[in-house]
Amino acid sequence: MDPDSLQLGTEHLWNWLVRLLSKDSEWLNAKVKFFLPKMDLCSGDKAQDATQGVILQLRRLHAQGRATWQAFIHCVCMELDVPLDLEVPLLSTWGHGVAFPSQLEASEESQPASQLQHGLKRPYQSCGSSPRPKQCKKQQLELAQRYLKLLKTSTQQRYGSKIPGPGQPLAFHQAYIPPILQWSRTPTPFRTQEGMAPGDPKAEDGADVSIRDLFSTRADKGPRVTVLLGKAGMGKTTLAHRLCQRWADGQLDRFQALFLFEFRQLNLITRLLTLPQLLFDLYLSPEAGSDLVFQYLEENANGVLLIFDGLDQALHPRSSRGQAGPEDPSPALDLFSSLCRGTLLPGCWVLATSRPGKLPNCLPTEAATVHMWGFDRPRVEEYVGRFFPDQPGQEAALAELRGSRHLQSLCAVPALCQVTCLCLLRLLPGSPPGQSAALLPTVTQNYVQMLSTLGPRGYLPPEALLELSEVALIGLQTGKVIFSVGDIRPPTMAFAAALSLLTSFCICTGPGHRDTGYAFTHLSLQEFFAALYLMTSPKVDGNALASHITLSSRWVLRTKARPGLLDYLPTFLAGLASRACRPFLSLVAQRDEMWVSARQAVVMQALRKLAARRLTGPKIVTLCHCVGETQEPELASLMAQSLPCHLSFHNFPLTYADLAALTSILVHRNAPIHLDFEGCPLEPHCPEALVGCEQVENLSFKSRKCGDAFAEALSRSLPTMGSLKKLGLAGSKITAQGISHLVQALRLCPQLEEVSFQDNQLKDWAVLNIVEVLPCLPQLRKLDLSRNNVSVSTLLCLTKVAVECPTVRTLQVREADLIFLLSPPTKTAAELQGAPDLQGNAGQREEAQSRSLTLRLQQCELRFHEAQELIAQLQEGPRLDEVDLSGNQLDNEGCRLMAEAASQLHIARSLDLSDNGLSVDGVYCVLSAVSMCRTLAELHISLLHKTVVFTFAPEQEEQKGSWDRTVLPVSLTCQMPSELPPRPAAISLSACMPGGGGRCCLCPEGPPFLLCRLTHCGLQAKHLEQLCRALRGSCHLGQLDFSGNALGDEGVAQLAQLLPGLGALQSLDLSENGLSLDAVFMLTPCFSTLPWLLHLDISSDSQRVVLRGDRRGRDRLTGGSLPDFPAGAQSSAFHKRCVPRSLCLRQCQLEPLSLACLCETLKKCPGPLEVKLSCEVLSDQSLETLLHHLARLPQLSLLQLSQTRLSPKSPLLLADFFSLCPRVQKVDLRSLCHVTLHFRSSEEPEGKCCGFTGCGLSQEHVEPLCWLLSKCEDLNELDLSANMLGDDGLRCLLECLPQLPVSGSLDLSHNSISLESVLGLVKILPSCPRVQEASVNLGSEQSFWIHFSRQEKARKTLRLSQCNFGPEHVSRLATGLNQALKLTALTLTRCCLGLEQLTRLLSLLRWPVGLFSLRVEESWVGTAGVLALLEVCTQASGNITEISISETQQQFSLQLEFPRQENPEAVALRLAHCDLGTHHNLLVWQLMETCARLQQLSLSQVNLCDTSSLLLQSLLRSLSELKTFRLTSSCVSSEGLAHLISGLSHCHHLEELDLSNNPFVEKDTEALMTVLEGMCWLKRLDLSHLPLGSSALALLTQGLSHMSVLQSLRLSHNQIGDFGAQHLAAILPALPELRKIDLSGNGIGPAGGVLLVESLALCKHLEELMLGYNGLGDVTALRLAQRLPHHLRVLHLPSSGLSLEGALLLSQALDGRPYVEEISLAVNSLATGVPHFHQGLPLLRQIDLVSCEIDNHAAKPLAASLVLCPALEEVLLSWNLLGDEAAAELARVLPRMSRLKKMDLEKNQITACGAWLLVEGLAQGSGIQVIRLWNNPISPDVAQHLQSEEPRLDFAFFDKQPQPPRGR
Repeated sequence: MDPDSLQLGTEHLWNWLVRLLSKDSEWLNAKVKFFLPKMDLCSGDKAQDATQGVILQLRRLHAQGRATWQAFIHCVCMELDVPLDLEVPLLSTWGHGVAFPSQLEASEESQPASQLQHGLKRPYQSCGSSPRPKQCKKQQLELAQRYLKLLKTSTQQRYGSKIPGPGQPLAFHQAYIPPILQWSRTPTPFRTQEGMAPGDPKAEDGADVSIRDLFSTRADKGPRVTVLLGKAGMGKTTLAHRLCQRWADGQLDRFQALFLFEFRQLNLITRLLTLPQLLFDLYLSPEAGSDLVFQYLEENANGVLLIFDGLDQALHPRSSRGQAGPEDPSPALDLFSSLCRGTLLPGCWVLATSRPGKLPNCLPTEAATVHMWGFDRPRVEEYVGRFFPDQPGQEAALAELRGSRHLQSLCAVPALCQVTCLCLLRLLPGSPPGQSAALLPTVTQNYVQMLSTLGPRGYLPPEALLELSEVALIGLQTGKVIFSVGDIRPPTMAFAAALSLLTSFCICTGPGHRDTGYAFTHLSLQEFFAALYLMTSPKVDGNALASHITLSSRWVLRTKARPGLLDYLPTFLAGLASRACRPFLSLVAQRDEMWVSARQAVVMQALRKLAARRLTGPKIVTLCHCVGETQEPELASLMAQSLPCHLSFHNFPLTYADLAALTSILVHRNAPIHLDFEGCPLEPHCPEALVGCEQVENLSFKSRKCGDAFAEALSRSLPTMGSLKKLGLAGSKITAQGISHLVQALRLCPQLEEVSFQDNQLKDWAVLNIVEVLPCLPQLRKLDLSRNNVSVSTLLCLTKVAVECPTVRTLQVREADLIFLLSPPTKTAAELQGAPDLQGNAGQREEAQSRSLTLRLQQCELRFHEAQELIAQLQEGPRLDEVDLSGNQLDNEGCRLMAEAASQLHIARSLDLSDNGLSVDGVYCVLSAVSMCRTLAELHISLLHKTVVFTFAPEQEEQKGSWDRTVLPVSLTCQMPSELPPRPAAISLSACMPGGGGRCCLCPEGPPFLLCRLTHCGLQAKHLEQLCRALRGSCHLGQLDFSGNALGDEGVAQLAQLLPGLGALQSLDLSENGLSLDAVFMLTPCFSTLPWLLHLDISSDSQRVVLRGDRRGRDRLTGGSLPDFPAGAQSSAFHKRCVPRSLCLRQCQLEPLSLACLCETLKKCPGPLEVKLSCEVLSDQSLETLLHHLARLPQLSLLQLSQTRLSPKSPLLLADFFSLCPRVQKVDLRSLCHVTLHFRSSEEPEGKCCGFTGCGLSQEHVEPLCWLLSKCEDLNELDLSANMLGDDGLRCLLECLPQLPVSGSLDLSHNSISLESVLGLVKILPSCPRVQEASVNLGSEQSFWIHFSRQEKARKTLRLSQCNFGPEHVSRLATGLNQALKLTALTLTRCCLGLEQLTRLLSLLRWPVGLFSLRVEESWVGTAGVLALLEVCTQASGNITEISISETQQQFSLQLEFPRQENPEAVALRLAHCDLGTHHNLLVWQLMETCARLQQLSLSQVNLCDTSSLLLQSLLRSLSELKTFRLTSSCVSSEGLAHLISGLSHCHHLEELDLSNNPFVEKDTEALMTVLEGMCWLKRLDLSHLPLGSSALALLTQGLSHMSVLQSLRLSHNQIGDFGAQHLAAILPALPELRKIDLSGNGIGPAGGVLLVESLALCKHLEELMLGYNGLGDVTALRLAQRLPHHLRVLHLPSSGLSLEGALLLSQALDGRPYVEEISLAVNSLATGVPHFHQGLPLLRQIDLVSCEIDNHAAKPLAASLVLCPALEEVLLSWNLLGDEAAAELARVLPRMSRLKKMDLEKNQITACGAWLLVEGLAQGSGIQVIRLWNNPISPDVAQHLQSEEPRLDFAFFDKQPQPPRGR
């Protein structure tokens, strides 16, 4: 087209465009306002007509540049009705910049400046660069007033137009509903002149705030900073603009100037600014005198308000420089920081808005914080009512809203409320009721529906949507939220403008530099479009899409500058992954739905991974939103089940929408959950989101932000949460108004078990209102009202409630604590309400009698009068378990009053009056008041520690009931988790431990003994008479403690005279009373004057002085009756032993004179007497004095000297004591520090022991020591270990050995014995008389034992271990052995004796006559092989009669017979193998020669090769005297077994055959059975653990039929079943000599068992019967009881399916059997019973009842049966249900079981109390070696203490039972 035609065409288009726009001037004004936000449309154009105004506005648009003009043309074509014939030329001509109309050539610069900037901006003036001119004050005021007027006028113009102003929110001119504002932190009180009185609730954290309240705080100095926190969409920016409008309208008249800055715009300014430049250049410049205006603002800063919107979007960090001054250029964030801290414009007001999260640290700590919470239900309904213009639309919208909880949660966010209303505005007219809400299920779908609503003619161009989405994503990724006109293509800009998706505003990038900026109407909308791009763009692959599904934490920390702009992106991605969004995504992406579903699957998979992880609270909330947006029940269920059972949220804000999202997930959960909100700012109405949530079991809120509104909302939710058991509301600001709402709600929650209102600053009325609800909560167990404001009068009202309410069990008040502990009543509330009055009163009386109340009122300022009122209340109430009034102000009178009332109040446990101002005079009154209280068990008074505690024992009726229920002491029972202890205290075992007060719970008979402790009371001798007078009135005084006083020796002397008048005490403690040694001489005569005194324990260093009676309570323990013993069954050890008296004197200076005086005072002491002394050093003279006087005390039974250093001469003095005192039985001296002397009574057997270990004895001491010991008669044991004898001392001792009368053992371990002495010992020791065995170990053990016998015996054994023999020692060893003719056995263990040395030793060993056994244990034995070991045997010079090889145990044993003799049969066989051409034949020939008289061949755990088996085949054929052959647990091939079978077939004289535990196959077993047929002399046969099939079993029974002399048959663990049992039963009568049979673990049932029992009854000599681990049942037990063999010694039936009935039948049959030695019924279900006897089993040694479910009910019959078995050595009762009652019964009988060595009580239910009772039983003379108590409910520290008291108690996992040395 030529230029002229083009010019004509553009003129035509221009004229048409002007005519079109003149018809719609409002649309044109809106577009000009959008593209030119800085332009003022209200002035300068009024004089022009419409056409000229359109032309002027078009010229202004063109002046902005080509991009703006193109975008405008696209808006015209998109939004107005443009004919198609004109739309195409418009877009082709001007839409792409081809030509410009000539009418627009006139530049905008030609327009007057006033038209451009009038009313909005003044021309640029640089500020702050020139010095201020000196002007008068009047001129300054004039300029400032003109500027302030200009500032207000500009703001009025900006917000006065109905067209949205620059930067205003989309709905700014719609009805404004103020959101909920709530203080989070207030720095200073409110001003009283502003209508707020001090203490008004609004002045506190958590109070609701009006807009005026935001600026009502008082700060005389420093900044006045308020931070407004709100999540996205809460209306922060809207509120900021609303404040500007209200200020312009004169509603905020306290401010003269108001400035609004947005950080998103400040981020664009990269240069440094001063504060004047920020105020004047970037906001509004004064017409003149900017310096004077700024000076005025500084002087009147308290009237200046600066609003900074979007603090979380601040990008540029602060500079590292210090605080900026007015003239110092700084970044914008530095200026903000200086304003906040008051260094710039001090006194001004600063308001900043931000999303909650990581705020920058430029904010001062004293800044006030306000949370913006959006809308509650009334605000939502008000907004909806104003949004819809007509009445029908309002009613329809409100009906949709009220019918959908989900819509309510969406509308709680103001931005979403606007979007929802926009959608409803379109959806409601054509939808039935309820349908519109169903189309808006999620936030994402709300946005999708909004786009459809705003789209022109319902059409959404995909290209424009995708381009706009890309712009949004790039902006978020780069932190960009403001775009320039060049960032968005004109068509896309036109599309966004048409749908109001973008807003425009004027931005200033620097002084004088202004431009137009564009931003999404809300940041959430930008995030939505970014998510849309990620879901629909083909440029984004699956991995990139999944990488955006992340969860960020939003803890409130001051670390990072701001939260990320992508934080909410995963929520929109999850929403777009919903199936409902699939058509929309397909439209935008222009792909099919299969492609879209694949993209959605990527998001769903990422969410599934997150749902299965353990997340923090903020991430869980974010994920709940994401999962809820997907509308996928399966994903919601996965997340719900993955949540922990205890879900905690700490220190981050939560809105109603957050809790609604969480609740929507919890409805998919199967298990209950606990929700805990601590320190979280909570939206006041957010608890309404929990309505109907049945999954919440525990709900806890702890936040100062919770007020009455929150409580009211919570009260609406609580009645709908039917599974709620625990409710906590702590640390809130609830007043009585909120409490009244909650109380009404609690009445509707009968299922609640725990309620907590602690730390709420509640007043008296509110607390009383709460406790009134207790009768309405029948399941309540705990009510916590701690840390509230309760007066003393209210406290007494609470005690009255506790007394009268039948469910209250404990009232705990301690300092700030106030807790009610309750227990559900025995009858339900419905039953009590429905019962008649008479029955109801009876039920109440019964309930009052059955319940007990614990009352703890500590530090409550109670006085005498309050105590009187309290006593009156308690006298009308239930039984009291505990009363604690410590820390009050009762004084002497109040304490006396409570002590007098104690006996009337029937207190079961304790009364605590500590720290109540009690004095010494008050002590007398208290003692007199409680003297006749029969239930008082302990009284502890310590004036120094302010302690006054009364401990009571249960009354007789209650005590009897507790005995029937086997209730343990309170101190040993587990405390309920909800119950608070009165004070931290150690575990008390006083009722059971030695020296404890009270009565043991397992010995209920008789009244309790009173333990009276008057410690640290400053008592002196002058107080004793009055004290004893007060105590004398007590009828049951048991223990008296005067420790920590000032009695002195004078007081002790006086007390010794007063003690007989106090009756029989159990103990008296006089420790820490300043006593000297003279007090000991005053107290020892009390042994004769006080019958109860048994133990006197005195320690000088620790000032301990204790007088005790029988601390173990033997009279009670041995009380009761036991069954009578059969004649002759009761031995002398069963007689009651006399309790010894003991004197323990520790850390005292013992001089000869003191010792002589002490012994003189002991002469009148009744016996038996034990004396235990301890001092630092005891001289020889003192020791001689002591021994001399002790010999004259016939009643003395024990002397101990512990931790006392003695001289080296002391062993000789003690050895000589044997001759001085014939009664001494044992002398034990260890390390010259510990001495123990035992004295024999006339009833005890003779036999003396002497031990001097670690005493430094050397060769010089041997002769005098042996001479002194030679005078001792019947010396049984001598221990000289750990001395320094050496080789010379040993030689000297061996020379003196014949004169020593040792009959038991001699221990010479650890005496530095060398190998030379061992070689000499081989020759010398066997010749010593009466030596039976000697064992020497030169390894780390260094042991050396010699064992003697009373008479000379033929067999003598020598055991040598780790002696390291070299080749040169072998000949010397052999020479010594050849000379030791009396030695019969030698064992060499780890003596470095190799194969060659052993061969040589055997060849050198030559005895004239006799048997000699040699045993070698070396590591090479396990690898040498059978063939090599048999080859060694060929070198023996004597006949080998026994060979034993065990490769695993590395043992090789031989028995030699001298001299060698020839067997004629063996000679003949040897001649038959005279072919010596091969080594094999030569070896066989040599073995036949040396083993001609072999009688026993044992091979255990060996690998038998075919060559070895072939050799054994040849050897076995020549062994005519072989009696025993054993091959066990070995590996042999089928071929090798065939060789053995062939050899064994020639052994017709075998008496024992053992082939057990070999891995034979069934075919080998069948072949083996063929050998049995010819063994008619066999006596013992063991075929255990072999595969016995039917054919093998038939061969076995056939072979057994020929064994008429068989005595032992072992066939265990062969699984022969009932079929095999039937075969055996048929053949057993043919075995008349059978004595032992073992068929354990064979799968035999009742049928086979009955057949076996019938058959075994015919075996008259049967002694041992083992049928365990078979399912025999009671049927077999019944038949066995009827046919029990007469000579039975052992019966093993473990795990045999027996019940109590079967066991009782067997016990009746066994009762009185004279030969029974072992019984095992382990692992049978005996339930509550146990086998018991009436006649007893006199020879029973072991009874095994492990894991038989035996409990306390069987304790008495079990103990009675054990006593009837006097020979019992081992009782196994582990893995049962025995408790302390059973322990008490066993402890009673322990002293009567003299031969018992071990009792196994592992894995039972015995506590520390029961263990102490066992200690008591052991102390009465039991000879038991160990009681196993592993894995019982006893704590490690208590177990350690018990074991220190009694070492025979073993709590270890492994059995540590001490083993006696060999030979004993």
